[in-house]
Amino acid sequence: MAATPIAGVPREGDEIPPFARRTGFANWNRYAAVNDEFVPMHMDDEAGRAAGMPGAFGMGNLQLAYLHNLLRQWVGPDGAIVSVSCRFRAPNTKDMRVTARGRVVKVSEEDGRVLVDLDVWTEDEGGRRLAPGTARVMLADA
Repeated sequence: MAATPIAGVPREGDEIPPFARRTGFANWNRYAAVNDEFVPMHMDDEAGRAAGMPGAFGMGNLQLAYLHNLLRQWVGPDGAIVSVSCRFRAPNTKDMRVTARGRVVKVSEEDGRVLVDLDVWTEDEGGRRLAPGTARVMLADA
């Protein structure tokens, strides 16, 4: 069962609502435009194959952005993302559905604010973890 800050303080083991996107050239192009990251292996199938992949593939930091979206949608506009990090283990390829997920590992209080530590990750449709990591968020006052 997914916990949300609005419903109260989450508990260890709670999963937060996922964030999912089907990736491909349109996503990569928008990301590249914002970040000035028009790298050939992310834009051109031939360059992707030259890099050892089946074709063009998504930027690693786009997976980090999906984790950020996961956390932002969960904590809402009044919560804060304190930290988030991940390790890129596998790329996202064209037409792959990438889902960002998170699970609460610790809930604590500091200066009257609720802090939540989470395991976070992106995964493909088969559940293979592409970018596992950790995050800490501060929930808004209840």
